[in-house]
Amino acid sequence: MQLPTFWQDQIKANIVSKELKDLQGVVEEYQTITEQIEELNILFELNSQENRAEIWQELTAKIKDIEEEVNNQERGILFSGKYDKHNAIVSIHPGAGGTESQDWAEMLLRMYLRWAEKNNLKTKIIDFMHGDEAGVKSVTFTVTGKNAFGLLKSEKGIHRLVRISPFDANKRRHTSFASVEVIPEIEDDIDIDIAESDLKIDTYRATGAGGQHVNTTDSAVRITHLPTRIVVQCQNERSQHSNRLTAMRILKARLFEYYQRKKEEDLEKLSGDKKEIAWGNQIRSYVFQPYQMVKDHRTKLESSNIQQIMDGEIQDFIDAYLRYHPKNENN
Repeated sequence: MQLPTFWQDQIKANIVSKELKDLQGVVEEYQTITEQIEELNILFELNSQENRAEIWQELTAKIKDIEEEVNNQERGILFSGKYDKHNAIVSIHPGAGGTESQDWAEMLLRMYLRWAEKNNLKTKIIDFMHGDEAGVKSVTFTVTGKNAFGLLKSEKGIHRLVRISPFDANKRRHTSFASVEVIPEIEDDIDIDIAESDLKIDTYRATGAGGQHVNTTDSAVRITHLPTRIVVQCQNERSQHSNRLTAMRILKARLFEYYQRKKEEDLEKLSGDKKEIAWGNQIRSYVFQPYQMVKDHRTKLESSNIQQIMDGEIQDFIDAYLRYHPKNENN
């Protein structure tokens, strides 16, 4: 950064500057933990002589805080993937089953939004299609913040719900599925060639529950990449221009993920790997009745605190995945 020519390449300079900021953050966090431990040692030695109960309580509380900080640092070590530090683009799609599956998709959306809020990550809904009676037909949102993709990559896959349906007058137990797609948001330094002739761009009137989401002009944008048939759409920005820019950003990320996956599939064919790539293999089951249990089928982690999990307490499942499978297809 001390080179006179450093700022001549703005894109590269911004990448290096961000890397420096991230490294400085790691050092500062380590120094803060070290200073806190030194202060605790002093406080412990002083109170060993005075033996005041309120000081022991204060020490206990501070030790728990430091343990949480150390856990956060250990989690950071697991983010070894190339795109783990990037922001994330998340899409949720209900499976077959109509209203029941659409309601399940909205429950997952609420779970992730609450988890992001608890972890100081910012979210923004890009596209939202209401269900016929309840829930959502599809939703796409971005998650912005430290290691957003690295955290959320564990959620990619099929999520299965078992419960007595509130939409069934006979109170029968139903099984529903929803797919969660998580891809990293691609930065400007990664070159994805998108020819204008390969794009089909449609505009339509945005829909919503009311207020600012209801538009009187065709501001929503749908972009189809003809060679791959990838479709992205955005309707929650204020103008057609803004919606188009956001849709192009998401298209770039999905094309990058598409070409990466295709390259890996070609390598698997060459190596003779017959791994099945299937939509219907659930990664996690959420059972509400006849008992309450959430089980991750990859890590085997289970929890009976289903209400807390649906309120966004999914960090234990994310941490278990990072330790069990620190690398995946997007790294």
